[in-house]
Amino acid sequence: WKDDIKIDPEAVRGYMADEFQSNGGAHSGPDWGHFDIEKEVIDLCPTDCMWMEGKTLKIDNKECTRCMHCINVMPRALHIGDDRGASILAGAKAPILDGAQMGSLLVPFIKVEEPYDEIKEVIQSFWDWGMEEGKNRERLGELIKRQGFQRLLEATGIDPVPQHVQEPRHNPYIFWKEDEVEGGWDRDINEYRKHHQR
Repeated sequence: WKDDIKIDPEAVRGYMADEFQSNGGAHSGPDWGHFDIEKEVIDLCPTDCMWMEGKTLKIDNKECTRCMHCINVMPRALHIGDDRGASILAGAKAPILDGAQMGSLLVPFIKVEEPYDEIKEVIQSFWDWGMEEGKNRERLGELIKRQGFQRLLEATGIDPVPQHVQEPRHNPYIFWKEDEVEGGWDRDINEYRKHHQR
């Protein structure tokens, strides 16, 4: 879904008063004790987009990454929005040494409506890239790993978005293309060094 999470404030208070079992009753019993919304929901939110104002649960939906932890814990109180669609992941693989790996997020949100032309265009461009650049018996996930996710985005014509970033880079280097560099690669190194003294 793309819009805001729907909140039922009465049901939230019901969970806090132990009227409803959290996690569908999976964590019920004497050993689990009283439901603590701070510890079991708010503190476990990966983006810290939830907080309590008195007895009212608030969500900053712009920061939400749709992990659905809060919805799974309190299914009566929280529901996905009405603007629904799908995410497209690409390149899942299960190599023997590395083990099963989930595909990379290619399209964070796409409407799923007939005749599904938008979805077909993404898939077709992905297949075309695989047929053109892939080696014999190479899976698409291996092709992504070999050529890089940036090359996949170029091949499919999809603009980069923050959801594509799995984690910040471990090195400070940025690699530019010639058309992105003013003057291209053919620059006078002595002229450059005049303005960039060591």
